[in-house]
Amino acid sequence: MTENNAPIVMISSYPPRLCGIGTFCEEAREFIKKRHPERNVFVISHTDGEGEGVFPIIDISKREWWKPVSKKIEELKPYVVHIEHEYGLYEYKDDYGQGDGNRGFLTLLDAINEWPIVVEPHTVHGRLTDFETHFVHDLCVRVDIVIFKCHYQKWRLEWTFPGRKWEVPHNIMIIPHGARPDKHCPPSEIPELRREIGLDKKPYISDHLIGLTGWIQSNKRWDILTSMWEDIAFEVKEKTGQEWDLLAAGTIRDPAHQQDYDKYKADVEFLEKKGLAHYYEFIPRGDIYYKVMAVCDFIVLPSIDETQSGTLARIIALNKPYITTAPMEGLTSQTLESGGGLLFTTKEMLRKKVIKMACDEQLRFQLGNNLRQYLDKVVSWEVVAKQYDESYEMARNAKLIGKETKIPPEF
Repeated sequence: MTENNAPIVMISSYPPRLCGIGTFCEEAREFIKKRHPERNVFVISHTDGEGEGVFPIIDISKREWWKPVSKKIEELKPYVVHIEHEYGLYEYKDDYGQGDGNRGFLTLLDAINEWPIVVEPHTVHGRLTDFETHFVHDLCVRVDIVIFKCHYQKWRLEWTFPGRKWEVPHNIMIIPHGARPDKHCPPSEIPELRREIGLDKKPYISDHLIGLTGWIQSNKRWDILTSMWEDIAFEVKEKTGQEWDLLAAGTIRDPAHQQDYDKYKADVEFLEKKGLAHYYEFIPRGDIYYKVMAVCDFIVLPSIDETQSGTLARIIALNKPYITTAPMEGLTSQTLESGGGLLFTTKEMLRKKVIKMACDEQLRFQLGNNLRQYLDKVVSWEVVAKQYDESYEMARNAKLIGKETKIPPEF
């Protein structure tokens, strides 16, 4: 295989695993392939990955899981290796439940070091733990390009690393979380989508909906809104004469969140009995995820622990105005950059922002238009895939000349 058609090889979790990183990789791969019809885009995944061009060989139950991966990379002779990283994806645990601190992952990087390597870590907190600080350092010295999603993640290192007498890495690029450019839904299609998800069979459901959507887990805190929704709906009707309902939609993914799932679902079903809400159970991935969001006037994303969000990427893809928590890592960062949402820091502030959004159609239009521009210019997968190309070229050039890439600091 020549360099002209050598494959791009991604390493990641992959569907049908119900994993946000896997879904991210699936979408990224689609648009990388669109830019490179001359190349195969292969995926080396965990053993539960499936599909054409997918090699499901990562068995994290084995201490030396990385060896078959290294061997496969050698067989494929890639143009570049592009790795999606999340700590839990590559953490081997022994018989006593003791993790290896991602040492196997770092060993893999050493084993495949002859190839251009780009790593895209999905969890980089603004204030890193000691473990995370050491991992990011060890990652950056091993690979050609590291991709962070947000600018603050990079400029925070310009404070964190010098405090430990470490050199600040110069091989970090900022490439945002991609969002699909092909999911905008015109108003004329909304009635059919409402029928498709069964809202036409709920005569009490109003024309105006606020969405709570996605995986139902402890950190999403649907109860912050549901606990005061009845009073909010009453106040909005007094001010506008309009009926508004909640559309709470999703399902549980991790059994560890069962107690909160039961509570959040019960809260919505209590409101449903009063004709103020509707609960719709579905697996939040694929086209149905976009359809559920599309029928909503705006989305509330009350997360209390989120660095980046696939839910937010879908909100942006649909140009849906939204309300989310601050300060909350990537959620706050993208809200400020896009101008497409409102932020809250207290329960009362959320109440006021929901009422404001519901009562002001012009505000919703303005925020949605801001998101459309942000999508087109900044986070569309087509834009992101082009930036990936730049990272690949820098990684390959670093290997060719044998020198570290020098990307300017943020400030």
